[in-house]
Amino acid sequence: MCGIAGLALSDTTEFAAERMQRSLQLLKRRGPDRSSTFQFQWCEKTLMLGHTRLSVIDLTEAAAQPMNSPDDRFTLVFNGEIYNYKELRSELTAAGRRFRSASDTEVLLQAWAHWGEAALTRFVGMFAFVIFDRETSTLYGARDAFGIKPFYYSASGASFVFASEIPAVQALRSTAPKLDLQTSYDYLVHGNYDAGERTFFSDVLALPAGHQFTYDLRSNVLQIKPWWAPKITLVEPIAFSDAADGLRNHLLNSVRLHLRSDVPLGAALSGGLDSSAIVGCMRHLEPDVPIHTFSFIASGSAVSEECWVDQVNTQVGAVAHKVSIAPSELAADLDDMIAALGEPFGSTSIYAQYRVFKLAREHGMTVTLDGQGADELCGGYVGYPGPRVRSLLDGGHWLGALSFLGKWGRWPGRAGLDGLKAAVAEYTSDAAYQALRRMNGASASPSWIDAHVLADAGVTLRFPRELPSQTASERRMVAELARSLHGVGLPGLLRHGDRNSMRFSVESRVPFLTTELADFLLTLPEEYLVSPQGETKHLLRRAMRGLVPDEILNRRDKIGFATPEQAWLLQMAPQVREWLRYPLNLPFLRQNEVLKAFDQVVAGQRPFSWQVWRWINFTRWYAQHFAG
Repeated sequence: MCGIAGLALSDTTEFAAERMQRSLQLLKRRGPDRSSTFQFQWCEKTLMLGHTRLSVIDLTEAAAQPMNSPDDRFTLVFNGEIYNYKELRSELTAAGRRFRSASDTEVLLQAWAHWGEAALTRFVGMFAFVIFDRETSTLYGARDAFGIKPFYYSASGASFVFASEIPAVQALRSTAPKLDLQTSYDYLVHGNYDAGERTFFSDVLALPAGHQFTYDLRSNVLQIKPWWAPKITLVEPIAFSDAADGLRNHLLNSVRLHLRSDVPLGAALSGGLDSSAIVGCMRHLEPDVPIHTFSFIASGSAVSEECWVDQVNTQVGAVAHKVSIAPSELAADLDDMIAALGEPFGSTSIYAQYRVFKLAREHGMTVTLDGQGADELCGGYVGYPGPRVRSLLDGGHWLGALSFLGKWGRWPGRAGLDGLKAAVAEYTSDAAYQALRRMNGASASPSWIDAHVLADAGVTLRFPRELPSQTASERRMVAELARSLHGVGLPGLLRHGDRNSMRFSVESRVPFLTTELADFLLTLPEEYLVSPQGETKHLLRRAMRGLVPDEILNRRDKIGFATPEQAWLLQMAPQVREWLRYPLNLPFLRQNEVLKAFDQVVAGQRPFSWQVWRWINFTRWYAQHFAG
């Protein structure tokens, strides 16, 4: 795991070098072990590539970056891991390629030299990389299929800059950052973020997951195209038991590859099914190796998962490490966490994750495994009732749809009407959807927002909604799962995991997120993922029998690294008021109305919601990047 940066611009070499050093300094936590640069002068254009290294595989200088190919045609900067590098190395060696290191970095470079962009589909890993081709004066780059590793860029005129984090991009630019008003509105009012290539900065974009690009230094033309998209077409039907065996084998193989490391390795364990499955697979594959787990415990809270964490640790014989948090600790760490995350985020549960990675680093871990991605691939969360019902109705299974809705609504935390509403929404036009939201009491322009200022700036004031798929008849649910991989939800969760882990120079790996697992799971019958009884992750529960305690597999609730957010923030009310009073001087944000609404929450006159956190987070984040 590392940090990468680069610039291509018409500027003096000295000025470009100063910018690069500032950028790499901001990426130091991503790569504390080494920092270096590459420079190339082409006509009047300067190209610089920078890299900060966190040594994980092949700790020698032979694996250092930027890395040149043997013939000096290609130069690579790479952030991430290629887990199947040993297998690819064997294949490339058989084809006549020679290696100077034992690193996955060199395997990536040689694979590109040998196969070109066709190498992308061969990689099992998480990555964001850029390769400079001297022969064509072109930069080639790509981001992994799920966007596990970040890549931000800014292109303007004859300049192109990129980096692993937005502040490092800004350090390479010559102009001041600008706020993206649409993204800010979507986050503050609706809680939407990381939903596409736009960021909170209008002049910085994210390369979408599963995409590649070329940038021609001669013409200054940037071209972006996808290299991977999930498959959802139903394959030849297989028995449920065979599918469970297949999932078990796929996941075990993925975890086996993800365990490759030359440094200490542990696991983040919440006590839920997903992280427990990863820990169970680790023990199955490595019966005698010590396993260190790291968990957040919400002591004395209804959302505490300590009993489930303990069951998993007992079964696998893990060395357990736990952290509990007081509200005062959140207040003390708030600005550092917000700076580490780079952009606003959804709730204080991200602070629990921040502390888990801090705990892992304090106990000597450089790598952790995590269960992220299982909800999106295995039919988790609340089971996607709307798309599932529509799939049943597509096939004429009216009784099956009614039965599913009835049984779905009996699970804890679900209301039967919620399932019906979700099903109706599948058939509702966007205009009708907007009207129904307003009739239900929601507002797209609350009193603390100046709607006129935003509208005049071209901001769309509406309830965000991705229209249901119109082409995936009888496969509506898996189409929604596939869309969630690159839409609202998973991209934000992956950003949280990347930034929180990198804050403490820890590499976080997510074995569920491989293209092989995605293509296997999303081409199965939908009822294998969410059962006719409304059970989520139906197939995963069966596949993990014997590896995960039955008590975990039979759980009917879902919590994760949940925090007692309401109790924390209300206990911190005086400090919260000070944060919200900080003068942002943003014409569209009525801070007096924000304070009034917060006081109503404290007094019990207004229901508590995640809106409170979004006010706090945006205020503190904006103060770091724009105010003063």
